[in-house]
Amino acid sequence: MINFFKKKEKEPENITELLKQFKELKEQIQNTSKRIKSLEEKNKWMLQKIGIVRFNPFRDMGGNQSFSLAILDGNNTGVVITSLYTKEGNRFYAKGIKKGQSEYPLSQEEKKAIENAINSQGSQSINR
Repeated sequence: MINFFKKKEKEPENITELLKQFKELKEQIQNTSKRIKSLEEKNKWMLQKIGIVRFNPFRDMGGNQSFSLAILDGNNTGVVITSLYTKEGNRFYAKGIKKGQSEYPLSQEEKKAIENAINSQGSQSINR
């Protein structure tokens, strides 16, 4: 761990000692910059974008109890999960997403959930 506020036992007495301290500080800053860059790269792979769309797929049923939920990482890769609520029960579907696209056909609600996640707009309902 880097401690920028570590107190030195003595102050530099000449320009050589001062230059040595500047060199050490420069190395610490370079190491910190490398660590930050590494963390930024790792962060791209962490789930960080969520979009949800609630909807009513059937006119004869009340409420927006069905939903599509997109969960994506910094590369817009992840999954969209859709739950269809019917009188007979609840059905779930999951489709993989890579760079904002799926190899499977997407419903209007799934596309909107992915768009919401990418744009970080959060929840939005679509009524049919």
